[in-house]
Amino acid sequence: MNKEEYEKHKPFAGEKKPSMLRRRVGHDYESRRMYLITMTVEGRRPLLGRLVGRSDAKVGSPDYPHVELSELGKRVRERWYATESIYPEIKVIALQIMPDHLHGILFVRERMAQHLGKVIKGFKTGCNKAYRELVFGMPSVETATRLQQSQPTSSQQWAVSYAATSLQQSSMPSPQGNPKDGEIHGFLFSRGYNDHILSGDGELQRWLNYLRDNPLRLTMKREHPDLFRVRFGLTIAGQTYAAIGNQFLLSAPSKKQVQCSRSLTEADIQAKVESFLKEAQRGTVLVSPAISKGEQAVMRAALDAHFPLIFLTPWGFNTFSKPGHQYFQACAEGRLLILAPWEHQNQRIPLTREMCMALNGMTRNICEV
Repeated sequence: MNKEEYEKHKPFAGEKKPSMLRRRVGHDYESRRMYLITMTVEGRRPLLGRLVGRSDAKVGSPDYPHVELSELGKRVRERWYATESIYPEIKVIALQIMPDHLHGILFVRERMAQHLGKVIKGFKTGCNKAYRELVFGMPSVETATRLQQSQPTSSQQWAVSYAATSLQQSSMPSPQGNPKDGEIHGFLFSRGYNDHILSGDGELQRWLNYLRDNPLRLTMKREHPDLFRVRFGLTIAGQTYAAIGNQFLLSAPSKKQVQCSRSLTEADIQAKVESFLKEAQRGTVLVSPAISKGEQAVMRAALDAHFPLIFLTPWGFNTFSKPGHQYFQACAEGRLLILAPWEHQNQRIPLTREMCMALNGMTRNICEV
């Protein structure tokens, strides 16, 4: 939908609800761009494989966290990489399949004759075909030949059995085509998909790192579930927060607010970093929304030095929220608490002066508790 159509329909659309599946208004999805695509299995069922490994294993070792794909997961992988042969305008950059979802990076190298959504729809259709073949035991000639040539592994047998049971227990779409939230429609993937559009230098590498480290992050979450679970309704000094991380940091006997003026020089910032690190070394928990350049430098240095931190974020959490890539290790080690005072929003809006003042006030209150 372009901007003109969006504005025309806006008065009749009702209240805009947060959704990770909404397309960017006004963006040309047929143009030359790079996208990070995310799709989830209906009901978040782990049909695509299983996570194995330990978070403390060395990179490259057999025990380093990775996903062993089920037969269905392998078919999904084949379909994703087949996108290039079906749509020559597209190059597949990367793919990371997790047990109940996938992340993939696509590069539209030249203008397409159709919307990117049509490409994703075609991919899902192929995956649904594989899903039905494996679940109902009616493989195509190609699949039957392949299965005859190789003995299915226990993980493959498990995935087919799980999928069949889940489908039998699920409900089919209503005749009106308006299923309730969370209802299973008999397809492999949930309706819709999430996309991020490449927009800045270094963003592609961050995407690649994110895909690469996804199994490690999930392993950490499973090893330390309490530290990664989003908790809502945490009240501190009259303010309600959503929280991820170690809440015991709030009980630390010494907490100090990190607040630095925007007018500080590089030398001033370095002096602040050294001063706050000395405080942290003595056991003080540093607390900040890390708004100014100086505050960001202090919190980054403390994070790198493995000191405990409480970070206030203006971007709220939903049920599936998790710490950013740079915070995962700190969260798993119990030296980080992230607090979100406001509701989750899909689109980040610029911080206003009032928002910054409010965050600083909350930080002071936390340090006084």
